[in-house]
Amino acid sequence: MMIKKYKIIVVILALSLLPMGCMVGPKYTKPEQQKSDSYQNERNLDSLASVTNLKWFDIFNDDVLKGLITKGLQNNYDLKIAVTRIDQLRAELGYSKTNLLPSFQYGATINSNEKNLTPSNVGASMSWEIDFWGRYRHENNAVQNELLATEEARKVVLSNIVSNIATAYFQMRNFDDQLEIAQQTLSTREKYYEIINQRFKSGYISEVDKVQIEQQVAIAEATIPNIKRQITVQENIISLLTGQLPSQIPRGKSNTELRIVSEIPLSIPSSLLENRPDVKAAELKYKASNERIGTAQAMRFPSLNLAAIAGFASADLSNLFLGSSYSQNASAGIAGPIFAFGKNKRRVEIYRQQAEELKFAYQKTYISAVTEVEQSIQNIKTYKDEWEARNRQVKAALINYKLSYERYDSGYVSYLEVLDVESNLFQAQLSLAQLSERQLSSMVQLYKALGGGWNL
Repeated sequence: MMIKKYKIIVVILALSLLPMGCMVGPKYTKPEQQKSDSYQNERNLDSLASVTNLKWFDIFNDDVLKGLITKGLQNNYDLKIAVTRIDQLRAELGYSKTNLLPSFQYGATINSNEKNLTPSNVGASMSWEIDFWGRYRHENNAVQNELLATEEARKVVLSNIVSNIATAYFQMRNFDDQLEIAQQTLSTREKYYEIINQRFKSGYISEVDKVQIEQQVAIAEATIPNIKRQITVQENIISLLTGQLPSQIPRGKSNTELRIVSEIPLSIPSSLLENRPDVKAAELKYKASNERIGTAQAMRFPSLNLAAIAGFASADLSNLFLGSSYSQNASAGIAGPIFAFGKNKRRVEIYRQQAEELKFAYQKTYISAVTEVEQSIQNIKTYKDEWEARNRQVKAALINYKLSYERYDSGYVSYLEVLDVESNLFQAQLSLAQLSERQLSSMVQLYKALGGGWNL
C-alpha cells in the first residue's frame, strides 16, 4: 500500500536517472592567429617578465599621482558600471541554470458550498523539460562565457582608468611646464621692453626695434591664456576619471622629476598578448556565440516533457485529507516542429553568422594588440632619441640667446636677430617639455598594451 501510495516519488526518481541525451551543435575550436617568431624589435623576455609582474602602484614614483589613481579606482563610474554588469550576468547565469531543473508548483481550492459540484483540492505538481539535445546547457555555457568576458571587460576598464589618469596627469604637468616657460619668456620680454623703450626715448635706437619688442610681448601674453585653458581641460578630465565634479587637481612631481620603470621589453611573445583582457574578452564572446549555434540547432529537435501531479480532492471538505481522496499521476510528452517554413534553419544560420563575425573581431583584436605593443616600443625608443637631441638643442639655444643679447647690447646686430634667437629658444623649450610628457605617456601605453601590471 505504501509503495502504491507513493509510487509518484518512484516515478520521479526514475525519470531523473534518464540519460541527458546527446548535445547537438558545433564543438569550440580556437581560431588560428597570425604568428611571428620574430617581431620588428628584438626579443628580451627577461625584461618583459619584469614589466608584466609590476603592479601599477610600483610603476609611478609620485604619491600625488598614486592618490589620484586610487581615488579613480574607488569612484570611477565606468568601473562601477562594469561591476554592475558582472553582477547582472551572474544573476542571469543563475536564472538560466534553473532551466535544467524540474519546476514545482502547489495549489489549493477550498469549497464550503455543498451544492457546488467543484470539489475542494490540495496538491502539488511537477513539470520538467529534459534537456536531451543540450539546448539549455548550450545557453548556460553561452551565459557563462559572457560573464567571463564581462569580467575581462572590467579589467580593461581598470586598465583604462589607471592609464588615462596617468596620461592626463602627465599632460597637465606638461602644460604646467609650458606655462612656466611662457611666463618666463613674457617676463624677459617685458624687461627688455623697458630697456628698449628707454633707449628709443633717448634716441639711441629706431622705432622699429621698439615696435618689434611690443609685438613679441603681445605674442607672449597671448600664449598664456591658451595654456591655462589646456590645464583646465586636463584638470576636468582627471576630475571626471576620479568620479568628482570639476576641481583643481593637486600637483606632485614635474615630468622631468617623474620616473617610470626603465626596463622595457624589446619584443613580446604571442602567448602574452592572448592573455590581454580585451583579447580574452573577444575570444569569450566568440565562444558564447558558438554555444548559441548549438542552442538554435537543439530547437530544431523535439522536446521531451515530463509531468507529475499528486494531491487530495474531495467534494466533501471534511473528507479532503482521507486516504481515499489521494490521487497521483505521472506523464511524459513529446513535441516538435513539423513545418515552420525554414524558420528554425534560418535561426541556426543567423547564430552561425554572428559567431563568424565575433571570430573575425577576436582575430582583429589580437592583431591590434600586437600592433599596439610594437608601436609603443617604437615610440619609447624614438621619443628617447628625440628628447636627447632636443635637450642638446635647448642647451645650445640658451647659449646662443645670451650671446645674441650681448652682441645686441654691443651694437653688432639688430634686435630682429635677437628675436629670432629668442623665438627658437622658446619653441625648443616647449618641444622639450612635450617630449618629456610623451616619454612618460608612451611608457604607460606600453604597460597597458601588454595587458599586465594593472592588478590591484
